[in-house]
Amino acid sequence: MEKFYVTWDEIEELINILCSQITKSGYQIEYIFGLQRGGLIPAVLLSHKLGIPMTQNPNSHNVLIVDDICDSGETFKEFFLEYPHSKFACLHFKPHTSLFIPDFSANKFFSDAWIVYPWEREDSKTIQDYKL
Repeated sequence: MEKFYVTWDEIEELINILCSQITKSGYQIEYIFGLQRGGLIPAVLLSHKLGIPMTQNPNSHNVLIVDDICDSGETFKEFFLEYPHSKFACLHFKPHTSLFIPDFSANKFFSDAWIVYPWEREDSKTIQDYKL
């Protein structure tokens, strides 16, 4: 499978794009929740940049649930069914394969390449992250 490698500089740009979208939306986020595994680092970066605390429990009405990618949309869909009042954000969104449309996405990625983030090993396997 083809792989697309993302650099830390690109991550910073994507985080800035998300921060801008979130700020312009007017949505009042009280907490940020990062999905394990891939959403944890982007969630921490957003938390620092926006000055919004992280939570380990997305049970509030004003929570932003963050993941690195919305590929099939399955993970976000499962969390939406559990937490329908939340907003959803990702670094990369694959609209051609996803059954879920996140509220915020920094990049629409129209390739089937496997995205490898800088916090992953270069020899990372193409496996799905863990779900609920």
